[in-house]
Amino acid sequence: MRALRALRSRRDRAGRTMAAAGPGPGSGPGSGPGSGSGSGSGSGPGSGPRREPVLTLSSMNAAIRRVQYAVRGPIVTRALELERELRKGVPKPFQEVIRANIGDAHAMGQKPITFLRQVAALCLYPELLSDSSIPEDAKARARRLLQACAGHSAGSYTASPGLDVVRGDVARFLQRRDGVRADPHRIFLSSGASEAIVMMLKLLVSGSGPSRTGVLIPIPQYPLYSAAIAELDAVQLSYFLDEERCWALDVAELRRALDEGRRRSCPRVLCIINPGNPTGQVQSRQCIEDVIRFAYEERLFLMADEVYQDNVYAEGSVFHSFKKVLMEMGPPYSDTVELASFHSLSKGFMGECGFRGGYMEVVNLHPEVLEQLSKLVSVRLCPSVPGQIMMDALMNPPCPGEPSHQRYMEEKAAVLRALAERARLTQEILNGIPGIRCNPVQGAMYSFPRIHLPPRACAAAQAVGQAPDTFFCMRLLEETGICVVPGSGFGQREGTFHFRMTILPPTEKLRILLEKLSSFYAKFVKEFS
Repeated sequence: MRALRALRSRRDRAGRTMAAAGPGPGSGPGSGPGSGSGSGSGSGPGSGPRREPVLTLSSMNAAIRRVQYAVRGPIVTRALELERELRKGVPKPFQEVIRANIGDAHAMGQKPITFLRQVAALCLYPELLSDSSIPEDAKARARRLLQACAGHSAGSYTASPGLDVVRGDVARFLQRRDGVRADPHRIFLSSGASEAIVMMLKLLVSGSGPSRTGVLIPIPQYPLYSAAIAELDAVQLSYFLDEERCWALDVAELRRALDEGRRRSCPRVLCIINPGNPTGQVQSRQCIEDVIRFAYEERLFLMADEVYQDNVYAEGSVFHSFKKVLMEMGPPYSDTVELASFHSLSKGFMGECGFRGGYMEVVNLHPEVLEQLSKLVSVRLCPSVPGQIMMDALMNPPCPGEPSHQRYMEEKAAVLRALAERARLTQEILNGIPGIRCNPVQGAMYSFPRIHLPPRACAAAQAVGQAPDTFFCMRLLEETGICVVPGSGFGQREGTFHFRMTILPPTEKLRILLEKLSSFYAKFVKEFS
């Protein structure tokens, strides 16, 4: 304390000396640091106008300014504002905001899978291992995972690619699924599939000008892809899915997009989303074989987003993994076509979005590039450990004869059965509304209906600086509380309009949502006709 008082005393004496000395040379009007730059004539901090910030819109990374992510865009921002206003008692023509904009199953009321949560809870609070109400198979898995963690704690860092035991369980899951060997050292755990997708794109993007990497993505697409391409300053090459054939992928359209892309970039990457988001189509085996041949012939790196692989509803539709088909095609495809495939905890029957768990498997990656990928992965230290734990519980589920098996299978079947019913209901009701057409929701968690918007509605949208489908979706939100995402946020053919909505709300709430949407659409069309 004596030292502090002495320091204050010296500072006060120095201040009095400077004040007595008065202004020094060069301190008059128009002189001093910042003169002529609008900083005023003050001689020290705190005098004159504030200094300009270092980071402004004009000085920031221009690539970030180009990033757009419609799933959490202005309509969702307004939905959050409306929720706050409702809580404050502000009168609205609805009592709640129904957020059908994003595939967040638990936010929509889906119950967690008991076994997954038990394993996670045991790892995060090991004292529960003595709780006799928790089944022994869940405890055995938790003990194994804690044994693999440094200090036997889920709060410690793991190896950058993830826990070896989890990578091994992912490999065994893939072997059961595909009937071909999977190498744990080519499996990288991630904090959700999105992180791994962006990481792989970082590895693939290079060059400048006409040699800059071109990335082929489907239109409509999940906006993560266009956002990541913009952030990395790569070149987006759009190929259109065929709406008239249930959003089928056509190799002729791939070739058109590739040929056009070669005029302004060096196409290196082909991204596939199967089952589709936002379009809900499930690709046939023949289609996948055609895509693999195309990638082989055109020297393209394949990225297969397969996070909805458990979500297949339509009769006759079957999920085929790109890796399984690739390996079964044999040489020269199986030993040369480079592939990264992705899976996640957030979708399927799990819906555990908040745990941020996922993985990426790479096939036919050059050993030296694999080393570089390992280096890139190390920069993020490690994936979410709770996400790794829950991913392991998914990859290593209860076996027949274990105490949790029956309940696990019943809960899984109930979730998928309910989603299949909602997919059918959504398609049926939307197709019954004049002016709206919806393809079958074969898989995933969304419908992507096409809507007719009158010319006067398009003109009204233009007058307020909005895309026509954004104008429609914003009006829908303000008048009904229903939050959906305009098709322009995913991409669509010129002159067509769509919106994406999830099929996740409970069946009765979904029915009410669709009925309110039907009434609003009829009123909207009448207003602008």
